[in-house]
Amino acid sequence: MLTSSETPIIAAVVLVVFGILAWGFYRARPFGKLGILAWLQSVVLIIPWLLFFGLFAAGIYLNIAVVLFLLVVSTGVYIFLGRQLRREGLEAMLQQRATQKLAADTTSDKVITEEDGRSSVVIREVMPIPETDLNGIKGIFGIDTFFATETIAYQEGAIFKGNLRGEPEAVHNRLTQSLQERLGEKYRLFLVENTDGKPVVIILPNRKEDPPSLQISQKVFAVILLLATLATSLEAAGLLLNFDLFSHTARWKETLPIGLGVFAVLLVHEIGHWFIARRYQVRLSWPFFLPAVQIGSFGAITRFASVLPSRKALFDIAIAGPALGGLLSLVILIIGLLLSHQGSFFQLPSQFFQSSILVGSLARVVLGAALKSPLVNIHPLVVIGWLGLIITALNLMPAGQLDGGRIVQAIYGRKIAGRATIATLAVLALISLGNTLAMYWAIVILFLQREQERPSLNEISEPDDARAALCLLALFLMITTLLPLTPALAGRLGIG
Repeated sequence: MLTSSETPIIAAVVLVVFGILAWGFYRARPFGKLGILAWLQSVVLIIPWLLFFGLFAAGIYLNIAVVLFLLVVSTGVYIFLGRQLRREGLEAMLQQRATQKLAADTTSDKVITEEDGRSSVVIREVMPIPETDLNGIKGIFGIDTFFATETIAYQEGAIFKGNLRGEPEAVHNRLTQSLQERLGEKYRLFLVENTDGKPVVIILPNRKEDPPSLQISQKVFAVILLLATLATSLEAAGLLLNFDLFSHTARWKETLPIGLGVFAVLLVHEIGHWFIARRYQVRLSWPFFLPAVQIGSFGAITRFASVLPSRKALFDIAIAGPALGGLLSLVILIIGLLLSHQGSFFQLPSQFFQSSILVGSLARVVLGAALKSPLVNIHPLVVIGWLGLIITALNLMPAGQLDGGRIVQAIYGRKIAGRATIATLAVLALISLGNTLAMYWAIVILFLQREQERPSLNEISEPDDARAALCLLALFLMITTLLPLTPALAGRLGIG
């Protein structure tokens, strides 16, 4: 039976879950069958976790085999829906292209008589681009790609207003290729939304050092932060072993297993970013690690050292680090729980497992009644995996240039990402009234990470629905990692 204090909490969680699903359905309806199929993909991907935590809150504990079975089934349904989505999407695309071709045919006679088959361009201001280059740029537009109607001077380049005549990604690729054939690598082409929500093309000079490379002093500072993070990782391990490493430096060897384990998770996280960025030919700056005595590190600040080709690239690069580091941490945590037994090296108060819904629920499934004891015997791998999950979850918060902020910007656009940043800072400000860790992290975001990423070359094309579903799953797991169990609910579940 639920107590009176637990009922509002359970009800609030249920309302939030249904609110998120309803909001997704509301956004999907205008897109018809394609939107509904994409929404169903997101629902299917999250249902196993909702079912797991829902039953867990009701006192029903699923073992690992059942959880894996649910994940396999949901993955199968997700793949099936993906095939249906691609099939429907292909038909819709063919219909759209046929309609565009018919519309182009009805206006082509007028266009041909005016500009030999090209767009009619009105020049309102003196262009900073040389006239010969401008004529070459105007020649890349056409009735089957982007029908340019107006040219406006902008910074050192120009904005071309007009009508998009095709799928944004395909149009951007064709325009970029045509621009390179005419003028080489002299200019860059951006396809973005104007303030009125209509697509525009922006042409700017191509600077090889934009953004600028790190200076020697910045690289030295990055190395100093790296060494400091290694030290704080070892210090965090010492605190878990009930001593201060900085005061007892002779015991440094005792901290190596946990400290280096946490540091390895950080490195794997950064390797994930670097690997995917290299695939997209995007340069990354050196990582600036953020040392933290409490948990070893808050992760690292990594800037993009070249312009991103698309929002899809932004998502893939941003999600790669948390995916690789988080998966490694989760595997380490589960292995550690399976290896834990009476007499294990570590003994932690059972209240520790109330600090995370995800970790507490997994520990309850694996360790069972052992969590009722005041002290719980656990393997050191549990601590490493736990800290790795916390670091990953902190970086998945939807704010600014954090991984989570970049993911939200890639999927939902700049406006939603800006609102998410404000909401995240507001929540952290409230939590910081009783948690200094939240205050520290809020200050880091406010002063170092609050800005959004610059627009990509193709800002119009949205990432596919599989990536949107992964975004929701990542945010869901972030919440369950950082959100604690209430004492009443934890007590009813036998934790503490």
